[in-house]
Amino acid sequence: MKNFRSVIVLLALVAFTAAAGAQSKYATVDMKKLFNGYYKTSLAQSLLEKSRSDLRKDLKEMSENLEKAKADYNKLLDQANDPAISAEERDKRKLAATDKATEVNKSKAALEQYQRQAETSLGDKSQRMSANLVTEIQKTVSDVAKTGGYTLVLNAANIEVVVFHDSSIDITESVLKQLNAGAPIDVTKPAGLPLNVSTNVP
Repeated sequence: MKNFRSVIVLLALVAFTAAAGAQSKYATVDMKKLFNGYYKTSLAQSLLEKSRSDLRKDLKEMSENLEKAKADYNKLLDQANDPAISAEERDKRKLAATDKATEVNKSKAALEQYQRQAETSLGDKSQRMSANLVTEIQKTVSDVAKTGGYTLVLNAANIEVVVFHDSSIDITESVLKQLNAGAPIDVTKPAGLPLNVSTNVP
């Protein structure tokens, strides 16, 4: 349905341009290539990987503490059933085991809640970063298109909308060159972990 709407919008734009009698000049860009080749995408991916690494460390520490609490509970439970100690002492151990069981359950619930919240937060952060990057890329595409006198620029990465395009009218490299002008990192290295991005961006 989304691609169908994109085709309708595209046809409407072409029809409008033709009806206006304007001198039409079309170009294409590969939004996926621009996104992956933009140096800020690599920087954003590095930040996300740092956040993921910190999350893994936190979860590992919390899991280790939970396992220790479980071991302590089992030890207290064994002691509570030890016939070699007095009944009074066994009762004390039973109470201690009950308290430890409560601690274990709370720690487990806290671990699960922290993991859910952290994963949701990372997902939201990834989407925000992707949206901001796409906005910057679209702005640069617009600037390059205006400089080149193009009236319409199509996303060649959306193959269901663009069935064929002449590579001679593709301005992807020009846009990418402008995007990475003055990049503080080596843009020849491929991007690492993917962000949330759709190639169906207009």
